[in-house]
Amino acid sequence: MASTTATVASTTAEQKKRSLDQEFFRKGILIALFSSLMYGIYTAFITAGGSTSLWLGWLDSIDPAGFLAIFILPTVASAINDSCSALWALGITAKQGKLADFGRTVPTKPGIIMIVSALVGGPIATVAYIIALSQAGTIVVPIAALNPAIGAILSRILFKQELGLRKMIGIAVCVFAGLMIGSTSLTGDASSNLGFGLMLAFIAALGWGAEGCIAGYASCMIDTQIGITIRQCVSGISELFVLLPAMALIGGVPMGDTIGYVTSALTDLPTIACFIVAGFAAYKSFASWYRGNSMCGTALGMACNGTYTFVAPLTTWIIVGVIMNIDGYALAPIAWAAAFVMIVGIVIIAVDPLEYLGKKEEA
Repeated sequence: MASTTATVASTTAEQKKRSLDQEFFRKGILIALFSSLMYGIYTAFITAGGSTSLWLGWLDSIDPAGFLAIFILPTVASAINDSCSALWALGITAKQGKLADFGRTVPTKPGIIMIVSALVGGPIATVAYIIALSQAGTIVVPIAALNPAIGAILSRILFKQELGLRKMIGIAVCVFAGLMIGSTSLTGDASSNLGFGLMLAFIAALGWGAEGCIAGYASCMIDTQIGITIRQCVSGISELFVLLPAMALIGGVPMGDTIGYVTSALTDLPTIACFIVAGFAAYKSFASWYRGNSMCGTALGMACNGTYTFVAPLTTWIIVGVIMNIDGYALAPIAWAAAFVMIVGIVIIAVDPLEYLGKKEEA
């Protein structure tokens, strides 16, 4: 009798544990999907910040094909956005009582690795992404979302991780989707700078793919909130105080003029409001991505986050195209189809269906 009671109790405990594990897993998927939504909102509001009357006035008064319009102003937007994101991260870290841990973590080996990954993903990838958005619009988003495919290839090259048939098929699907997007350049509605924008979007994907490889090791040993705070602070500081002055020097733009653009953007309410919202959305997107990956697995988390190929153009069209009534953000049907194909490719790369079917059968 006692043995039977113990068996029943053991079975009940296993069922409860399985139920809790499944609930934890489902919550991780929702958080990873939330990160995609927040990335879409970040894209929409960083685009909105570059579409205010202040910003459009700048663009009307300068050569649209000049260095200032193509490189300096998008870098100003990126630097302000990531600085706002860093302030959000620092404020929330302070509220959680983790500022001391943040300071202690920075000089450690995992902290230094996170700094290196932030330099790759921030000044390089983020600035390339924002310049791409400014030159070609949200049609570049699916190209930037190639970072899981690039991450898989880099993992094979750098860490000798296996790149099997399934991942190779997924990469091929993503490349095909990219070709679908590129085909829109054959239409009269395409931006004249589409090719340049797509190239920069690929650089962004390359940077974020490399960041994922580099940060993968460090993020296993750092608290999620602290890791995100390091990333956003390094990105904001390096863009505002290193990259922006360097680009001004390269382009022959007086530093006083560059500082004037930053100051004007910070003091113009509609513009800075957009960047504050975009900065918060960027912070939440990265934080939710890391948390979601830890709960449902990096592979599935990456697949869920990759849905921003559809979410980002949609939210940008709603916020900038519909609400702000600015033309040029409605995408051609082939671009929407390509975004869906890209998501399929990302899922193929990230998720082994046989593995998950096996887990289901064991349950």
